[in-house]
Amino acid sequence: MSAAADGFRMPAEWAPHERTWMAWPGPNPTFDAPGELAAARRAWASVARAVRRFEPVTVVCGPGQSAGARTLLGDGVETVERDLDDAWMRDVGPTFLTDGRGRLAAVDWTFNGWGAQEWARWEHDAKIGAYVSDLAGASRTYASRLVNEGGGIHVDGEGTVLLTETVQLGPERNPGWTREEVEAEIHAMLGTRRAIWLPRGLTGDYPPHGFGTLGHVDIVAAFARPGVVVVHVQPDPAHPDHEIGKETAGLLRGHPDARGRRLEVVEVPAPTVLEADGHWADYSYINHYLCNDGVVLCGFDDPRDEIAAGIFRRLFPRRTVTLVDARTIFAGGGGIHCVTQQQPKV
Repeated sequence: MSAAADGFRMPAEWAPHERTWMAWPGPNPTFDAPGELAAARRAWASVARAVRRFEPVTVVCGPGQSAGARTLLGDGVETVERDLDDAWMRDVGPTFLTDGRGRLAAVDWTFNGWGAQEWARWEHDAKIGAYVSDLAGASRTYASRLVNEGGGIHVDGEGTVLLTETVQLGPERNPGWTREEVEAEIHAMLGTRRAIWLPRGLTGDYPPHGFGTLGHVDIVAAFARPGVVVVHVQPDPAHPDHEIGKETAGLLRGHPDARGRRLEVVEVPAPTVLEADGHWADYSYINHYLCNDGVVLCGFDDPRDEIAAGIFRRLFPRRTVTLVDARTIFAGGGGIHCVTQQQPKV
C-alpha cells in the first residue's frame, strides 16, 4: 500500500509544526577550506536560534559533536548524535506526512548525493531519513525507490506539487524513469494529484558553479498559500537567471492547480549581487522557511533584503519575518529552507 492509499498526505509548510529538524555541519568536502566549518556552524546555529523563537528544534550532530554544537546553539535547542556526511536536513531527512486522524508517517526517499556528484558523500546521510522518522515517532515510514530530496518538491497541501525536470527526471538520479512514472510515485508518497513541472533551476545550482543540487525547486518557486506562488526573478539581464525567472513566472502564471484555480504569481527580485566566489550567484529569497508564527528569510546584507521582507510581511501578515544572513549557507550549496525540515503537528 502507498502512503496516499493509507490516507496520508504531506501538509503545506504553513500548517502547524510539532518541531523543526536540522543537521550539524561536520568535517566534509563542503566545508574544507580554512575557517569554513566554523563559519558554517555559526550560520546554522543562527538559523536554529531564529526558528527556536517559534517552535522546538532538534539538531542531529555527528558523534562527539553535541557539546560544541550546544555552545553555539544556546539554550532550548535539543541535540542528538548520529553519523552524518553533510548538513542539509531538508534533503537527507524524511518528508513527514499526516492523515488528519492523529497519525504521523514519513517518506524516506532514496538519496544518492544529489545525483552522485563528485564532491558528495552519502553513506551515512542515506540513513538519516529513517533515523529521524523513528525519533519523531512516525507510525510508518514509506521507503521510496525514487531518488529525490525534500528541496526538490514543494506542495500546497491541497493536491499540487512543484517539481523540476532536471531533478526527478535527470539521468543522475532516476535514469529510465518516465515523467508518468515519477508523477505516480510522487503522488503515491505525498498524496498529491497534480504535478507542475519547471524546466530547470537557477544557473548557480549546476556545475561548474560550486556545490549545487542540479535544480531544486525550493530556490526558484514556492507556494505561499493555495493558489499563490512566490517566484525568483532576476531584474538584471546580465545574469543568466534573468531569462529563467521570466520563463518560470510565465509558466506558473495562470497555471491550474489541483483544484482548478489559476495560480497567482508573486515575483520576488533577486539580491543585487550577481557573482559570488567567482560564479554566478544563486542568492534567492525564495529559499525561506515557514515555522509556527514566523518566516525565517534569507538575508544577504543587500539593498533588496528589506524589499523581500516587505513582500513576505504582506503575504504573511500574522507571522514575524526574521532575516538571517544566509551567505555562508549559500556558499555551501543551499539556503535556510535547505537546512530545515518541518515535522507537522498531528
